[in-house]
Amino acid sequence: MTAPPRKINLVRIAHINYTYQNLERAEAFFRDFGFVEASREGTRVYYRGYGPEPFVLCAEAGAKDGFGGAAFVVESEEDLEYASKTLPGASEPYELSKAPGGGRCVTFEGGVDKFPFHLVSGQEIREKATVFPERDFNFMSDYNDSRLRSTERRAHFSGLIKVSRDLNVFLVKSTYKSIGPAPVHKLGHFGACVTDFQQTYDFFTTRFNFIPSDLVHDETGRNVTVFLRLDRGEELVDHHSFFFFEGPKFHVHHASFETHDSDLQFLGHDWLRERGYENCWGVGRHVMGSQIFDYWFDPSKFIFEHYVDGDQMNSSHPPNHSKASPDSLHIWGPDLPEGFLL
Repeated sequence: MTAPPRKINLVRIAHINYTYQNLERAEAFFRDFGFVEASREGTRVYYRGYGPEPFVLCAEAGAKDGFGGAAFVVESEEDLEYASKTLPGASEPYELSKAPGGGRCVTFEGGVDKFPFHLVSGQEIREKATVFPERDFNFMSDYNDSRLRSTERRAHFSGLIKVSRDLNVFLVKSTYKSIGPAPVHKLGHFGACVTDFQQTYDFFTTRFNFIPSDLVHDETGRNVTVFLRLDRGEELVDHHSFFFFEGPKFHVHHASFETHDSDLQFLGHDWLRERGYENCWGVGRHVMGSQIFDYWFDPSKFIFEHYVDGDQMNSSHPPNHSKASPDSLHIWGPDLPEGFLL
């Protein structure tokens, strides 16, 4: 009996690649979305966020619009070498000499649909460019609870709340002066429509340290959608860095980028609307992952998402199972657009 291949350990999602027939038009969208240009090299433009990744998006001029695959950081050079020798259609490790941060990369064919998937190692991490204030929120507090009989305690709590509220108002006004692009922090996840759910699920959960956070089944009980996170032991990770669902034809669904907080997210929403871009869905809050979402179409109809306040979990959290339905996708926000999951 042949032993199963060992898993390739992934650390985090790093960047994503797209090709554009009209790159100049895409560049305008990326600026308005909140990316910062990191460098240009030939027909490629690299964009970063304010987080430590050297770049989070690579946009390349090409004959037609297309998805070029997402990249994940591997645990070690050994993982990269092993990937190049064992994954389907895998390249030899090649240098990212012209990309910000350098490093090496292996590209392979992902799952039954053979979509491009990249693994990177040895990139130079950058220092965080921007620090935004982490503000407290004023929730229902016990300073006005009838069970607290002490006038002194009520006065004490009231004073604390007032100071906190005044500080929050000051920080909001001084930091977020007007509408504008919501600055991107990092690439959080990407998603795709695949033609065979089970084969794709088996491939990625067998060959990598992906584990399910949410599994969604149809009326027969067959799983058709999964939200995968990375198994990093006790380390807290995002609810998902990769998701896919079954459909008639492979295509990328969206790429999702974290911004700092909901204030910046709403300011960015208004900015994109004012600039004339097409809103796909949002603002709202998801059920699975619970992040506040805001989806937009770029000029080529690729979907880009701003998100904040997503769940984090470690390997001890068991997967959640639910039945597919429109109501399972969001708690509040606009109705689910027709065709969103086609």
